[in-house]
Amino acid sequence: MDDSLQGKVVLVTGAARRIGAAIARRLHASGANLLLHYRGAEAEAAGLEAELNATRAGSAVKVKADLLAPIAPRALVSAAQERFGRLDVLVNNASTFYPTPMGAIESVHWEDLMGSNLRAPLFLAQEAAPRLRKNSGAIINVADIHAERPLKGYLVYSIAKAGLVALTRALALELAPEIRVNGVAPGAIAWPEDGQFEPPERERIVASTPLARLGSAEEIARAVHFLACAPFVTGQILAVDGGRSLYL
Repeated sequence: MDDSLQGKVVLVTGAARRIGAAIARRLHASGANLLLHYRGAEAEAAGLEAELNATRAGSAVKVKADLLAPIAPRALVSAAQERFGRLDVLVNNASTFYPTPMGAIESVHWEDLMGSNLRAPLFLAQEAAPRLRKNSGAIINVADIHAERPLKGYLVYSIAKAGLVALTRALALELAPEIRVNGVAPGAIAWPEDGQFEPPERERIVASTPLARLGSAEEIARAVHFLACAPFVTGQILAVDGGRSLYL
């Protein structure tokens, strides 16, 4: 398998920080030009853009957009076309994650979590498809192991990611044979920065992971890179979770 992305153009949503930034760096190192989507992380997006362009001038551009806005998919795909003249890979990484326990769910939670985790990937894929089809392109969706094994207390998030897994498989049929569509399902990679999961829960999660550690953003990026380049793989969800889903 040729893992070079030389001359390819990749749109990564939620690219400014954490897993998204690791994916951007990995694909850029393989030769890709990057459209770096972000919503609020202006400083981080600007820093990553400067970092990548310092390595290869003119190879990365940041674009701000709220993925819940109806105009966002067209604006992002158009930005890739205008800046680089093509689009080869779409990575739907942007996500919203917070608990919604039964009895406390409000419509705003549904709109937010379903919008970022499911609706946006669907409409981005639809908008990007004509461009991707021209280049035998690929879509990679970042799902979650809790798509198939729900996380207690995170009802709406679990539903949204389950929908993303179904979307991945459905799009693989809809867009074949020109476009491949796959997903990566991370396990415990990096703890949320807002204090979710108390230390005892974190210890329990690591203890129930066969490889006995957290994963890294770079390990997710490697999986995305593989799927971006694998010419005979479509409709698959690759769990990158240290084996934790074996016990869920």
